[in-house]
Amino acid sequence: MNEVTFSPAFVLVWPTRSCVLFESFNFKSSRFTIDNALVGIFKVDVPLSFMACCLLRISIEPKLTIWCVLQRPFCPSPSTNSSFLVYKANSEKGPNSQRNTTMASMATFFAQTSYSSHSLSKTQFAPTQKVNGFVSFRARRHVGARVSCGLIEPDGGKLVELVVKDSERDSKKGEALSLPRIKLSCIDLQWVHVLSEGWATPLKGFMKEAEFLQTLHFNSLRLADGSLVNMSVPIVLAIDDAHKHRIGDNKRVALFDSNGNPVAILNDIEIYKHPKEERIARTWGTTAPGLPYVEQTITNAGNWLIGGDLEVIEPIKYNDGLDHFRLSPAELRAEFTRRNADAVFAFQLRNPVHNGHALLMTDTRRRLLEMGYKNPVLLLHPLGGYTKADDVPLDWRMKQHEKVLEDGVLDPETTVVSIFPSPMHYAGPTEVQWHAKARINAGANFYIVGRDPAGMSHPVEKRDLYDADHGKKVLSMAPGLERLNILPFRVAAYDKTQGKMAFFDPSRPQDFLFISGTKMRTLARNKESPPDGFMCPGGWKVLVEYYDSLVLSSNGKLPEAVPA
Repeated sequence: MNEVTFSPAFVLVWPTRSCVLFESFNFKSSRFTIDNALVGIFKVDVPLSFMACCLLRISIEPKLTIWCVLQRPFCPSPSTNSSFLVYKANSEKGPNSQRNTTMASMATFFAQTSYSSHSLSKTQFAPTQKVNGFVSFRARRHVGARVSCGLIEPDGGKLVELVVKDSERDSKKGEALSLPRIKLSCIDLQWVHVLSEGWATPLKGFMKEAEFLQTLHFNSLRLADGSLVNMSVPIVLAIDDAHKHRIGDNKRVALFDSNGNPVAILNDIEIYKHPKEERIARTWGTTAPGLPYVEQTITNAGNWLIGGDLEVIEPIKYNDGLDHFRLSPAELRAEFTRRNADAVFAFQLRNPVHNGHALLMTDTRRRLLEMGYKNPVLLLHPLGGYTKADDVPLDWRMKQHEKVLEDGVLDPETTVVSIFPSPMHYAGPTEVQWHAKARINAGANFYIVGRDPAGMSHPVEKRDLYDADHGKKVLSMAPGLERLNILPFRVAAYDKTQGKMAFFDPSRPQDFLFISGTKMRTLARNKESPPDGFMCPGGWKVLVEYYDSLVLSSNGKLPEAVPA
């Protein structure tokens, strides 16, 4: 191969059907010129927009790696392809007049285009070096983009699955019976489920102290190769003084469920102090009383945390009639592959689906098709772990979601409905990073983020706990999420002039009606109908039936929610 040398270059990226076209250009004065441009067509697992001073790594084959500096982002639409010239290395460049005209039009596009994505403005570059005939720019901090023709890779490059082989199951049960025991709470068991299937990849078990501290203070984990993956919520197991004393010098313990059945073995354990106040303050940004997850799992928890590598004896099942919806990351990846998905966009929710949600999801698919994707698939992914008392329980939400598909509000052919097993923290911008990171491991490369994601009302004051826009802003900057395309939620409301949900038009605010979750629950509880077009009739009927089924306690309050 001929040697190609280029200085810090612009890399132009735009979708071309199922591929992405790369061109490298030098930038001189006020216009573009081409100097030994490198041209190739690849499928890449990187966002379709980039910020200034990112480093792009293109791996064409095992022994050929090219580093290019992204000094400005560029994402023209597929329809603009015909206006660009393609030059091969050391080839004839064509008439100067034609080249200059094309480059001028490209410079104009640059000047008029704005972007929102991840920024690495403080990237520092070491001296250049030759790599297989190409100039390589080594960075102390960079975004890696690996060429791939399949689904986005899991964090760390390989999905971590912790359930032992069938042939080892009986022997592991025997080992568990001989080890010191820790009884798991319902939420602890949900975290074992999360870890066992690889949602928290590359974690191999409950966090040890180094992982816990990195999560609390950096919202990320540093891997052995120096790369970062996002990890924003601690996944830990608390024990009390009595458990610590019984464990003694043992390096292995067994985890049992509330019925006395062995669930897992925790190996190479480490016991360290449980800094409750620090954990609460750094995860929620407040230590105010009344935080649901804190009161459920932390306030009365033990003063020690125990971490180690998990061996889960058998897949976690709940036998609640919903296990067939609980697809693991590996199973979801297999389903996306079976459907020939070339893009997966995930939407998490813990509420019933109304037509505003459906409008957003169908519009997202339309936008992805316009970008050049041929078969984008929606992952409708309701949260299935612990939720607070006034959230609609999981079984009723799943009934409602099924009606949404039956009524044709969402297309079953392009929608995968599955349950995300994580407990809910209600930790706002901190937690939404966890929700996004977990979907990378399931194969999603687009994530829809709404207003005040993972938020809640302040437990003491009459206001929201978090700024409604901070979640989407944090996601666009979060370390370790550079490969994920963030799709901000467009505001939908009920358009009284059209009699249906529509995207809000600020030029005529008087025509729109905003129906909050509280208002929706009040209408359903009182058996009142919402405006036609707010929710499909079948879905609304399920919601009314749920509130009919509630048995009010003597003080008139709804009963406490059972962790899902």
